[in-house]
Amino acid sequence: MTNMDPQFLYMILVLPSLFGLTLLGEGINKVVHEEWNGVLSIVFGFVFIGAVIFAYIFFSSYMTVHKAI
Repeated sequence: MTNMDPQFLYMILVLPSLFGLTLLGEGINKVVHEEWNGVLSIVFGFVFIGAVIFAYIFFSSYMTVHKAI
């Protein structure tokens, strides 16, 4: 696998990113409506998006170092 397949990219990066953004949006909505447990959703959203960014950096560097034949 010399190039990242679009399905692989979609599963590993796009869907989790959308889930993290959903958590952020839900948390902001709760905080605006004075439900302070929304802060937890915001924190988990940022953690989730951070994990996606880390996975992207890991897989992009892994693919360049370990090129398949």
